[in-house]
Amino acid sequence: MRTLLGFYILCLLLGQDLADDVTQNLCFTNRLSDFLPPPYSNISDSMPCTPLWNTFVLRYSENRENVMTIILSALYTTGWVGVGFSRDGRMVGSSAMVGWITKKGHAKIKQYYLQGTERDQVVPDQGELQLQKVPPVVALHGAMIYLAFQVKFTVRVPRRAVILAFSSAYPSKLGRLSKHDDKITVIVDFSKANGVTSSIQTTASSEKTRHGVIAILGWGFLLPLGAILARYLRHRDPLWYYLHICIQFTGFIFGLAAVILGIQLYNRIQPDIPAHRGIGIFLLILSILQVLAFFARPRKETKMRRYWNWYHHWIGRISLFFGAVNIVFGIRMANSEEDGWRIGYGFVLSVTLLAFLVLEIFRTRGSIGSPSSHTPPSFETHPSSTSV
Repeated sequence: MRTLLGFYILCLLLGQDLADDVTQNLCFTNRLSDFLPPPYSNISDSMPCTPLWNTFVLRYSENRENVMTIILSALYTTGWVGVGFSRDGRMVGSSAMVGWITKKGHAKIKQYYLQGTERDQVVPDQGELQLQKVPPVVALHGAMIYLAFQVKFTVRVPRRAVILAFSSAYPSKLGRLSKHDDKITVIVDFSKANGVTSSIQTTASSEKTRHGVIAILGWGFLLPLGAILARYLRHRDPLWYYLHICIQFTGFIFGLAAVILGIQLYNRIQPDIPAHRGIGIFLLILSILQVLAFFARPRKETKMRRYWNWYHHWIGRISLFFGAVNIVFGIRMANSEEDGWRIGYGFVLSVTLLAFLVLEIFRTRGSIGSPSSHTPPSFETHPSSTSV
């Protein structure tokens, strides 16, 4: 009898250990970056992973502004899965994020405010969670459902009461939830989120630096330099033409690289910078049009050359103006505590404007930049009027 009892206890212990191992393995079964969109895919693999209850697994990170990125996963067949946040651990008065996959395969996620325990007291599209502009996401991968969202808390609290619940019945077409099959309240220690966020912020900071340096080199230095040479070095034909082309193409490459880095940075941290991002895309389009215009320029003897010159000059000037504006926007939106960026670009911009003013004075006096003071080169493709 004792032998059978000991064997039964051993089986229970082994079964519990096996269940714990299965739950722990849920943190490593899938790479979330393979199927979650940014910014969740960029940080999910480095998040702390905590098995909470049954197959519920929580991943999280928190930044200095108390914005927390949360990814909840659980085994899923039908119905809905939810996670709520409560001040006192009770369901009533809490706010929750609930996600599900409809019968037609559409992913749905909503915030709910739990006014009471009755079905009509669980109000969809309301709640006290301060969701950020990054859209919440629901994804089904294998047998697991994933709820990902960002929420800002007014105060950083290391330990929070988290409510977990699920139901095998689908919500109604209006989003009304069916009664949960089971639920639990657990206390989660979120203090581990700080180290992950620090590494993410360090990576984002280095990417901001590269983006800013390349943008200033391209739009703040090389492209204005090429335009100045084309306008004030005309008396050195064809040297000005070759310098103009080489410098402008190099500046275009730097500008393109800055846009690519900016897109990568936006996908990583999803900043709220519509003006800076919009101007950047606008500048990319203008610079591509300038490159295409170079290959499509008509001969200087044709009537179209006059209109091409007008187009080329003014598109270039508009591009340089908005390039300087966008650099200033970028420096201001970076919220850098150091003045190095402002001083550095302020110096570059001041020298550029001063050089322009001095050279323009000499040009009006006829000292430089006058193409009439020299004999045009003998080759057919004359580079005149191709400056910015």
